Amino acid sequence: MSVRITCLNKAGGNHEDPHVAISWLGWVEDGTGKTGKTSRVEMHKWVKDGGRAYVQDRFGVAYLVAKISRFGNPFVQTEADGRPTDNLLHLNECS
Repeated sequence: MSVRITCLNKAGGNHEDPHVAISWLGWVEDGTGKTGKTSRVEMHKWVKDGGRAYVQDRFGVAYLVAKISRFGNPFVQTEADGRPTDNLLHLNECS
């Protein structure tokens, strides 16, 4: 099962600040159309355990990878795809 990340929320609503961590990711499940919203920590665990999540933009698809910050905080980011966009951070705010 794969999910397409469709939106995100950042802590305190600071969507445009690149230094504020993502707190929630909205998604739609491929095949079923089921939608949901998952915390950054839950998405990190899901991707780390083999789940596939991706962002799609006009350049194509970029898959999420699970990372740990130098301070020990789990997060997700898109794999480097050689494109000039930051695929995940350019998504709209989830409602």
